[in-house]
Amino acid sequence: MANDITLLWGSGSPPCWRIMIALEEKNLQGYNQKLLSFEKGEHKSKEVLDINPRGQLPAFKCGDKIINESCGACFFLECKYKSQGTKLIPDCDAEQALMFQRVFEVNTFGDKMANVIYYNWKVPEGERHDSAIKRNKEALSAEVKLWEGYLQKTSGGFLAGKNFSLADVIVFPAIAYLYRFGLSEQRYPKLTEYYKNLMNRPSIKATWPPTWKETPGQDILKDI
Repeated sequence: MANDITLLWGSGSPPCWRIMIALEEKNLQGYNQKLLSFEKGEHKSKEVLDINPRGQLPAFKCGDKIINESCGACFFLECKYKSQGTKLIPDCDAEQALMFQRVFEVNTFGDKMANVIYYNWKVPEGERHDSAIKRNKEALSAEVKLWEGYLQKTSGGFLAGKNFSLADVIVFPAIAYLYRFGLSEQRYPKLTEYYKNLMNRPSIKATWPPTWKETPGQDILKDI
């Protein structure tokens, strides 16, 4: 069943990682996969461009269907393989509504995180300003506090309640990225508890970024 699924991915990329978690949760191990290097520019190769003309990872195919947007790919997998593995869209209206809300907040979360982590990479040296760096850090701090608050108000241990759902599949890699780049565990106790509990989930352990196992993280976010 997984033989007609292909994923080209990069280690540590939250969009790639969330698809890999979804595949594990739906018992779709054994799919065709290839780890590519961002540093070597392999995401711009013809192999990737044939699937994803944006030259980005992930590049994902299920049969002849291409879904490169990672959230879309996760929803597609849940819909197509609804009857197998973990049920990732709750039946309960309240949990389902919360799941959709959290899923569609992830892009704002990711943008604010990237504005801090990749500021020097995205902005030419002559155009960098301390005031912009300060604003970006303040915006990310407010965002992280928002997610800390969400977890304080949600019982059950998961983002949408008592069941692991697509909200966790899609958002967990972004939260893990925060800690990879030095977010304080003490400053955000509920977020840290969530992160540490889920990092031992089989689907997450099985897909943990290999480069994260081999190299230390950074401390860019230590002051957030």
